[in-house]
Amino acid sequence: MQRTGTPPDLATALRTGPFHLALRTAITARGLALHRVREHLAQRGIQVGLTTLSYWQQGRRRPERPESLRAVRALEELLELPAHSLTRLLGPRRATLPGAGDSPAAPALLPYRDLISPAAAVDDLLAALPGPPDTGLHTITHIERVRLGPDRQLRRRDSLHAVRAHRDGVDRYLALYQGDPGCDISRVRVRAEENCRPGRILRDQAANLLVVELLLDRRLRAGDTHLLGYGFDDAPAAEPGREYVRGFNSGTGQYVLQVSFDPAALPVRSHRFACHSPGEPPYEEEELTLDGHRCVHLFASGLRPCLLGVRWDWD
Repeated sequence: MQRTGTPPDLATALRTGPFHLALRTAITARGLALHRVREHLAQRGIQVGLTTLSYWQQGRRRPERPESLRAVRALEELLELPAHSLTRLLGPRRATLPGAGDSPAAPALLPYRDLISPAAAVDDLLAALPGPPDTGLHTITHIERVRLGPDRQLRRRDSLHAVRAHRDGVDRYLALYQGDPGCDISRVRVRAEENCRPGRILRDQAANLLVVELLLDRRLRAGDTHLLGYGFDDAPAAEPGREYVRGFNSGTGQYVLQVSFDPAALPVRSHRFACHSPGEPPYEEEELTLDGHRCVHLFASGLRPCLLGVRWDWD
């Protein structure tokens, strides 16, 4: 039976996903604690642990095995949802090893070419690197700091990046950097500072684009987490910098961006924005206030693939 008057947030989650958000929203709307969900499933002859249910609704794991998919179908009935409303959000089943459990959820991926222009330059650089462009990692938390100098130009970017593997054997992370128009990408310096070391570095001068392999100090198994710190020292163009944009090609847990300005060069206004692709009008904008340390920052969580950044005006 489908409940009438589906709450708008649940209707949206069922329509757009991802699976874990739809499941969590449906459980909340039904007003059931997880142990009660587990009991109702047991009454239907389906045994699912509390930890598994918790992982499913957090996105830490996704149902894969036949008995798990049977549990999802039972959840649709228990939570009074339309038939197949949860199972369709899982997409096609991935191959698993015999005896393997449900696998960590791999987020939906957007090609890098959809986030960086020109797309052909991105394709060429990634094609020169062996292996799939999806390195098997997704972001748990990313804290990024960008610093501008007294000449109003971007000088330094630092990242502290927590990631989780969604397949076995992961041993590298790909970092892409695009300078402002007119920058000398050949002079941009890569810093691999914590729990990683630089591998191959490829550059496209015309596109102001750089891609670097950051090699991890161990091979990760599915579900393993890793923390790496890295950064870039820019070789800026003659024109003042006016924005910093970060592209997300997969779902992201949390992202924090701080932009620091020199006391000799402060912007008159700044705002955060989000858009789907380069050159597209923002679908989200919000004014930011400069704090006492000459910084602005943004915080985002539960991000889907997009471009997110900060723009500022000098006069």
